[in-house]
Formats: sequence, C-alpha cells, structure tokens
Amino acid sequence: MTVISSTKSPEALSLAIVAEFDAGVERVWQIWEDPRQLERWWGPPTWPATFEDFDFQPGGQASYYMTGPDGTKARGWWRFTAIGAPDRLELDDGFADDTGNPVTDMGTARMAVALEDIGGRTRMTITSTFESVGQMEKMIQMGMEEGMGLAMGQIDAILAGQPAV
Repeated sequence: MTVISSTKSPEALSLAIVAEFDAGVERVWQIWEDPRQLERWWGPPTWPATFEDFDFQPGGQASYYMTGPDGTKARGWWRFTAIGAPDRLELDDGFADDTGNPVTDMGTARMAVALEDIGGRTRMTITSTFESVGQMEKMIQMGMEEGMGLAMGQIDAILAGQPAV
C-alpha cells in the first residue's frame, strides 16, 4: 500500500494524507498534470473520474465527475491557485451540481500537494484545509479519508506503466 499515514487535525482544520512511490518526483508530477493519467486514479476504484475540462495553469480550472457503480455521477471542480512544477500544487476544491456549477452550501476546501524526493523515490503529501470543523467532519463522514487512500492506492500501477483496467 502506498499510503503511509493519514492525519486529521481539527485545530488546523486539515486532513493530510502521505504516500510514497517508487518513482522520481518528475514522474509522479505527471499524474497531476496529465488529465488522462489523473482519471486513472482520482476517485476510488469503484468511482472512476472523468475530467471534462482541465486548464492546468494558475487561475485555470478543472471540472470532473466520478461515476459510481450504479451510474450515479458526483461532480466536482478545481481552481488552480499555484503550480510549482514539479513539486508543488495548490488548488481550491469543491462540489458541483449536475450542470457543473459550484455547490456553495458544501463550501470550498484548499488542497496543497507537495512532492519530495526521498532517495530517488517520491513522498507525496496531500493536505486539505477546510473552512470549518463542521465542513471537515462532514467530508470525513462522506468518506473523504478512506476514498483518498483507495484512490492513491491506484497510483503504483500507473507509475509502473501498467495499462488502464
């Protein structure tokens, strides 16, 4: 399993998930900047993602949906706020309605991705920061922590060059 830790901090309103991979930082960066590779792991295995729009630059946006086993589509959006290739990415993250418009009552989370070289391997830390304890608790109750762990567990196969399933 690639995930080595998951830390919830209600005081900091954050959830940090750390994973390590047998690939260099530049290679791991590619799974973020290429929407086709991102689709292979963003979302748990039973909820694969499809990115409809992907403007990977500061101020750019992405829209996607994850399709559940019964065909249900859960939509989301990102707004890229900082991109420091190949080791730093920050974005605002939120839910969207059926037409792709942001759902404001769910709030917005800030996601920061840090990639660190650890002797030719890569440690990836994804830290989500929430607007309130209530939002954080709701997201964790909805399965965010478990879902991120399952999603990140799919990255090794991509990095090893295995074909999509």
